[in-house]
Amino acid sequence: MKRVKQVKTAALMLLALAVSACSAEDRPVPEKTVRKLAGSPEAVNARKKSEAELREVVQAYAEHTPLKLGLVVVSDDCWGGTAKGWLETRDSDLYKISCGLNVTAYFGADPKNIVSVLDGILTAGDRNVPGIEFNHAAYGALIDYYREPYNKRNPEVPSRDAVSQSLKWDPVRDRQWKPNFISEPTGPCENDPPVKRCLREPSSATVAAIRKQYGMVFQLNLGSTYFKVMKNP
Repeated sequence: MKRVKQVKTAALMLLALAVSACSAEDRPVPEKTVRKLAGSPEAVNARKKSEAELREVVQAYAEHTPLKLGLVVVSDDCWGGTAKGWLETRDSDLYKISCGLNVTAYFGADPKNIVSVLDGILTAGDRNVPGIEFNHAAYGALIDYYREPYNKRNPEVPSRDAVSQSLKWDPVRDRQWKPNFISEPTGPCENDPPVKRCLREPSSATVAAIRKQYGMVFQLNLGSTYFKVMKNP
């Protein structure tokens, strides 16, 4: 009887340890842990590398296309993994921390020269300028659309998506439709390093000012997940 009691006690202790270990991985990751991981040398180096690469893409558009760079917004966020779901496993259940970087660049252009502007962008892609993913082979029909007379039954779609970037611009053929114009950067620009960082360069620039100066605005969106630490298996 004593032997059975000892076995039961040992089993309960093992079960308690297992539940404790399991529950630690099932709970949301504490903010203190998130901040520590976000400020680690590995995260800092990955952050710098990712931002430099995305800025190089912006610079490629500024140097090799007719677009005129007016504003760059950098948003950097790290967030902790969530508690384990009851019914299904989600990606956020599996990691301790995930960090992502978004760079949005706003350029000016002349709407009266939309064909040559778009042709310049696609030509840069044809030349395999690093970072520019749009080219005539995949997006040449866009040029034909703007060369042809405007047909209201064929609506303007002022945006294109590539593998790792998207490009949008103010409507040219239906410019009175203001809601479709590129808007000002939205959301708060929060700085709480190392988990949140926001840059606006130059700080005084606005989309409205770029539009006033050049006539229309292009918006280039870039992003990457640069750092992730998984929970223990």
